[in-house]
Amino acid sequence: MAGTAALPDVATLIARRLHAAGCRHAFGIPGGEVLAMMQALDDAGIAFTLCKHENSAAFMAEGSFHATGAPGILLATIGPGLANGVNAVANGWQDQVPLIVLSGAVDAVEAASYTHQVFDHQALMRPITKASLSMVDGAADLLIDRAVAIALADPPGPVHVDVPIGLAGHDQREPGRVAVPMEPPMAPAGGAALDQARAMLANAVRPLMIAGMGALHHDAGIEIRALVERFRMPLLTTYKAKGILPEDHELALGGHGLSPRSDREVMPLLEAADLILLAGYDPIEMRIGWRDPWDPAKAIEFTHVPNRHGMHGAALSFVGDVGRGIAAIGAGLEPGGETWPERAPAQARARLHGLFADRPAWGPHAAFAAARRAVPRDTVVTADSGAHRILLSQMWTCYAERTLLQSTALCTMGCALPLAIGHKLAAPDRPVLAVMGDAGLEMVLGELATLRDLELSLVVLVMVDASLALIELKQRGASRRNVGVDFGATDLAAVAAAMGGHGCRATDVATLERELAAGFRRDGFTLVACEIGARAYDDAF
Repeated sequence: MAGTAALPDVATLIARRLHAAGCRHAFGIPGGEVLAMMQALDDAGIAFTLCKHENSAAFMAEGSFHATGAPGILLATIGPGLANGVNAVANGWQDQVPLIVLSGAVDAVEAASYTHQVFDHQALMRPITKASLSMVDGAADLLIDRAVAIALADPPGPVHVDVPIGLAGHDQREPGRVAVPMEPPMAPAGGAALDQARAMLANAVRPLMIAGMGALHHDAGIEIRALVERFRMPLLTTYKAKGILPEDHELALGGHGLSPRSDREVMPLLEAADLILLAGYDPIEMRIGWRDPWDPAKAIEFTHVPNRHGMHGAALSFVGDVGRGIAAIGAGLEPGGETWPERAPAQARARLHGLFADRPAWGPHAAFAAARRAVPRDTVVTADSGAHRILLSQMWTCYAERTLLQSTALCTMGCALPLAIGHKLAAPDRPVLAVMGDAGLEMVLGELATLRDLELSLVVLVMVDASLALIELKQRGASRRNVGVDFGATDLAAVAAAMGGHGCRATDVATLERELAAGFRRDGFTLVACEIGARAYDDAF
């Protein structure tokens, strides 16, 4: 008589359902409360990566999402483990990143009379997640499927799941339920509103499109390119959406939202345009200068979430599939004639290139121009927050979407290294470059050891100026004295070598190009300390 197959326990069922959702990587630091969950993930084919801090682990999970499209997984133990990940989880909430945050939890009967490391995980996580769920005996499959569906639904974001210690090992009946497929976003309904939008496009002489993260969520790049080429419509993007139209395309005006210099070039275009078409544009990436930046009467938006933010208005707002909306507005229409006859967008494009082009002297402009020349065309670049990120985002040419990854909404320092590690681990054949400030790197230095242990071939470019340059610029701009922004210079090349990588310094363009090119051929990680000196970002952006 054949033996009866063993029933899966809660942890096993969770892991199997996450694997079925496409997840292949989890990141974190184990504790006794999550050992069953960690083993179950490994048994299910979801590799667990040991990190040095849960904040970095969550950013690695984000990096894996950008590489694969499947939700990233953070595994955190009780108390300080989960609390350490709060910043990156909040980043996922603002930056619309689908994460599954699994945490161990003390069983309710134990918590009634036990206090060590015990606090209300759900009270902590609810304000910074789309949902915080507590695993229930007999419904593990249902709850984890619900967590994945919520994480991926518009707008995407993190979902927290508490797994009580004792419950993780409880046997569960093999579920008869199958995961309910997510409903795809809808195309805009026909009718008077869509007819009005199509008439506005047909009559526009100076149309302009702005694309944002919603266009990425809905894979709307093909529809966006088709429409802007057909109607000769210039395209601006947020930093998140850079590359949705290759930025060497004549209609691509690059990413904007942080630089006053770039604003002075693109804001006149917004004023001159007689139609502004918004494709998944979400202003959470933008600074205050992008509040009410156009007359709502000339704006039409196709958005993944209702416009309740108050940052801009639109005469017509269609909530649904961004790509299908962009296709619907142009379906069957013939361009009425030449657009932008005075060539203002082309002139602005040329001036923007000049504003942020390579400069003769050594400094961040020359360094970023050299880096773009030295690295492969399809390189994925990550950037943490600081002055270097603003300049890099203006200068770096993206030839495809999701090739410049950064924290654009919450703007967290130190994120570039773990983002790069997570992406490289999930897509090992893709070249990856992390661009960081020296202060940001010092926040996450321990993850160089994670990089060493993973034996990943990855290049880290560190802009060394021994200062919180962006804050120092703001201090001087407000006529305040220098306080709390300067720090001592660490020999970062030596640190990299001590932690098992190749470390080197660059103080000129030729050395930088040579070292970056060599780094992409080298096994293991390479750190290039790019020494740019103090106040290198003055008048840079």
